[in-house]
Amino acid sequence: MKVLIADKFQPSGIAALKELGCEVVSNPDLAPDTLPDAVVQHDPDILIVRSTKVPAPVFERAKKLALVIRAGAGYDTIDVDAASAQGIFVSNCPGKNSIAVAELTWGLILSCDRRIAEQSADLKAGRWDKKTYSKAQGIYARTLGIIGVGQIAEAVIERAHAFGTPVVAWSRSLTDAKAKQLGITRANSPIEVAKAADIVTLHVAATPDTKALANKDFFDAMKPGAIFINTTRGSVVDESALHAAIKEKNIRAGLDVFAHEPGASDNASDIPVAREQAVTGTHHIGASTEQAQEAIAAEAVRIVTEYKHTGAIPNVVNRQGKSRATRLLSVRHLNKPGVLAHVVGEIGAAKINIEEMENIIYSGGLAACARIQLDAEPTQQTMDRINSGSEHVLSVDLTVIE
Repeated sequence: MKVLIADKFQPSGIAALKELGCEVVSNPDLAPDTLPDAVVQHDPDILIVRSTKVPAPVFERAKKLALVIRAGAGYDTIDVDAASAQGIFVSNCPGKNSIAVAELTWGLILSCDRRIAEQSADLKAGRWDKKTYSKAQGIYARTLGIIGVGQIAEAVIERAHAFGTPVVAWSRSLTDAKAKQLGITRANSPIEVAKAADIVTLHVAATPDTKALANKDFFDAMKPGAIFINTTRGSVVDESALHAAIKEKNIRAGLDVFAHEPGASDNASDIPVAREQAVTGTHHIGASTEQAQEAIAAEAVRIVTEYKHTGAIPNVVNRQGKSRATRLLSVRHLNKPGVLAHVVGEIGAAKINIEEMENIIYSGGLAACARIQLDAEPTQQTMDRINSGSEHVLSVDLTVIE
């Protein structure tokens, strides 16, 4: 099994993949425009990426590629629709960078409140302005608002308790019971969080539903002088609205991500909001700690190991959420060659599509049960042909999928 790594990857992960028996090609300098040619040249079974974008041509030109692993949580840098159209799995490594991102989140909160970056810049420039920088509000007892409550947010909440900051949060999946367990207050909407909080931090995935979630209405709802933190993705923030809020409401912002981030050889001149004095910015390094990268590499290796040994793929993000199947065909049969070929042949002859299928082997290996999800109901004649067309078929049953 050949693995192409198109980004920086921990040496421990490369060593583990080789120990697993994989042929590993590591080329951390690949870019979106050179990646398709590299996939054709190396013809890998598995592609591992970190921040390198994976465009549609990669999937369209690949021959053997079966799996792309995003060595991180978000996968918006991968054209998942193109992967799905070519029958290529996309998997990720969720939760392995939670602590690292939570640590940076709190670093940005404290930096915004105490204006650490500005003070440091003034010192380096030879300026001493204790009077101005002695006006911080402090963090204790101020309300922290969280949008999106996943593993990163839970790590942020754990640290909030240590700082003595009450937490109000909103997430589509957050229930009253979960909020009570976490020791926080559940809000009914992002706007409600914005109104209640002195500090707001975003921890939602980048999806069409969250695009520009922090928009003009959101910033209008925030308190004057509040702190705004984004360590998730630039697309979830309307930067023009944030820019206006900084000017008009004295919002202070800590940003690790931006809508249009430069490449490694570019500069940050095209990020106007980053140049605002009220903004403390970092270079999209939320997950970039040795601890996080070691954990992510280990998870990527676990995914490869599971796939190599069993064919199963942990953390798949592009599996169909709801099958179009309307009927479940259950065929109990002797575990003999040709039985499934016979069953599938009859289904195909009836012009019925198989949506999903599993074949369960009973203890002892003598018999099995094929559970086949179909997109239409077979006729009684088809059922009869399946039942009588092989001496190894024991029974045939059809049920409606609700």
